[in-house]
Amino acid sequence: MQPLSKIVVVGGGSSGWLAAAMLCHHLKRELCEIELIESEEIGTIGVGESTVPPFVGLIQRLGIDEQDFIRATDATYKLGIQFVGWHRRTDTYFHPFGGIGKPIGSYDFYQCWLKARARGHTSSLQDFSPCNVMAENGRFFPPSRARNTPIGGANYALHVDAALVARYLRDYAEARGLQRTEGRVTDVHRRDNGFIDHLVLEDGRQVRGDFFIDCTGFRGLLIGKALGVESIDWSEYLPCDRAIAVRTENQGPRLPYTQAIAQKSGWMWRIPLQRRMGQGYVYSSRFCSDAEARSTLLRNLGSACLDEPRVIPFSTGHRRELWKHNCLSVGLAGGFIEPLEATAIHLIARGMDFFLRYFPARDCDPALIREYNRRMTADYEEVRDFIVLHYSATDRDDSPFWQACRQIPLPESLEERIELFKSQGATREGVDELFRASSWQSIFEGMGIRPRAYSPRVDNIDYSQIEATLRTARAAIAGMVEHLPTHEQFLSSQLGESASP
Repeated sequence: MQPLSKIVVVGGGSSGWLAAAMLCHHLKRELCEIELIESEEIGTIGVGESTVPPFVGLIQRLGIDEQDFIRATDATYKLGIQFVGWHRRTDTYFHPFGGIGKPIGSYDFYQCWLKARARGHTSSLQDFSPCNVMAENGRFFPPSRARNTPIGGANYALHVDAALVARYLRDYAEARGLQRTEGRVTDVHRRDNGFIDHLVLEDGRQVRGDFFIDCTGFRGLLIGKALGVESIDWSEYLPCDRAIAVRTENQGPRLPYTQAIAQKSGWMWRIPLQRRMGQGYVYSSRFCSDAEARSTLLRNLGSACLDEPRVIPFSTGHRRELWKHNCLSVGLAGGFIEPLEATAIHLIARGMDFFLRYFPARDCDPALIREYNRRMTADYEEVRDFIVLHYSATDRDDSPFWQACRQIPLPESLEERIELFKSQGATREGVDELFRASSWQSIFEGMGIRPRAYSPRVDNIDYSQIEATLRTARAAIAGMVEHLPTHEQFLSSQLGESASP
């Protein structure tokens, strides 16, 4: 066996520097050299300013102090996503992180709640989500510091400035021995067996390596242009193909959640950071021009722009092979699913997690490559199905865009999930999936999809016990949240600021 002695990361930004940071943490510098090539002339997209809870765990595993990271990246806390106008124009629902309710005896909470609803109980599912109740009241407290309490089942992520995250991770990686090379790759030389041998930079320098990680964005310089791996197109499932983004002033208190607000031809995001707000409009060019999108965005901002709005075209899907020969594609080079559920950074981290799990020797055993591609494809498809559900289940028909969403063909895997849920509220959960039962239940409930019946097994528990437990749990969550600090207060305590009540 010939171990890898040098890995070359091509491209910076969030994907390049996160990949580099993870490699530097897990690999000894004396055994494997890590080099990152990037050009300051090539800009990064940098609009992904929202994360999911596994990102917080990743920061901790890398040995990064969370408080220091929050200060350096303009971060705020995130308890979930508020969806406005998705099911119907006047509807609002919440996708919380963490659990919803706790089992009642040996019986599933959701099934007990379904039975209670069938008996006329009026509580909403989200009354039993600590994240939702905290979000509604603008409160925040880390659940890890309140484990055996009514909010102990909560979870959280972060809103971050993507450019500052890349800068932070660059410092982290360079402190651990990474070599950064400034330059633009102009040519890729391959060996007779198809593997990449070396790269040629614009000034003629050659960079050799045993393995190459493509973080060159939508260009896919290595995986696409050099190795010829095509992309699987998901535009039939996901209608949006453009975004227009802008930074604005903060207006009012910084909310502990992301907002996704449906519009005539897509949706707007609002992501509160410490010193500014990230806002944007994701839309379909079939139903909306760039000029109309800009007008819609500016009309709905609610605060002054800090820069000029910029249009970002994108395509949804992923490479048919995310890993080929001695090249791995990460981030936009590997695939993209629109930012509705803030999964972009998660998929970068997952890609590197699986690479480290199936870490190859120089020959890159095809069995490892096949298993990596299978697992990552499953991750992409899981995220795709979850996002398609938000669009396809709409009741809106007030614009051509939403009418088209009602006609989206469903992937077979999503159809099966919906039918299973409609039967008795059951959810299919695979190994190590991102979206657990509480996430699917929240979107199904928010989009008006209800089970036809509850599981008859819960008829074996006395209904009075269900009713009493629901009443007690709902009051306990509400009562504790009432005494938590506001998000502003807690954030300010972490930043050393003074905050008003």
